[in-house]
Amino acid sequence: MEFFSEIINFSIIIDILDLILVAGLLYYAYKLLKGTVAINIFIGIILIYILWRGTLLLDMEFLSSIIGGFMSVGIIALIVVFQPEIRKFLLMVGSANISKKGSVFDKINFFKNEKIKNFTDVNSIVNACFNMSKSKTGALIIIEINNNLNFLKDSGDEMSIRVAQPILESIFFKNSPLHDGAIIISNNIIRATRVVLPINNETKIPAKYGLRHRAAVSISEKTDAIALVVSEENGKISYIKNGEFKKYNSQQHLISLIKKSLN
Repeated sequence: MEFFSEIINFSIIIDILDLILVAGLLYYAYKLLKGTVAINIFIGIILIYILWRGTLLLDMEFLSSIIGGFMSVGIIALIVVFQPEIRKFLLMVGSANISKKGSVFDKINFFKNEKIKNFTDVNSIVNACFNMSKSKTGALIIIEINNNLNFLKDSGDEMSIRVAQPILESIFFKNSPLHDGAIIISNNIIRATRVVLPINNETKIPAKYGLRHRAAVSISEKTDAIALVVSEENGKISYIKNGEFKKYNSQQHLISLIKKSLN
């Protein structure tokens, strides 16, 4: 009897662990999709799955067979619809550098109860962009949020400089040896300069935008990082998130949008 009792207790523990893992994966999927158009599709799929399980419990054979057929082929549709998000997740896991910055689980934040506050000085970054805009100084600034960008830093010069407006402007000054490429900012520290960002040639953006904008769109599609681009042709400042150009009305509005994304 004791043997069977131990088996039952072990089975209960496995069921609880299974439930916790599923809940964690769903929560992280929600965080990954939050703020994108795919979040509505994700919620819809969850509701359809709950409906399907309900029809099975109620022995509604005809309806459950229809929904079950949809669910069986739906995995292909999911891969197509969520291709950017799946790629972003796999890139995050694949780029985890255990020797430098902890394990993969340190980068997957659904195991943490508290949200880590980002102390990046957004005001200094935006003010620098607007100053560079006046002189039509080209700039590409990538701000790290949750997904680790260590895999990009190796392509540039590793730094550890606190964010300040004069420093940002001096980096992108036309005669500066560091002005080519992007800079990566993580928690108010400039981690790398002259970074070469991967460019996705399949990304379609208007012809008026150059390589800086294409690189910014590509990295914001693959990770949850946000990008600021100052055009050297017209001085226009572009704010890019999730592969999309985000509109803003003023300098203060841009600051508030970025702060909202970071926190």
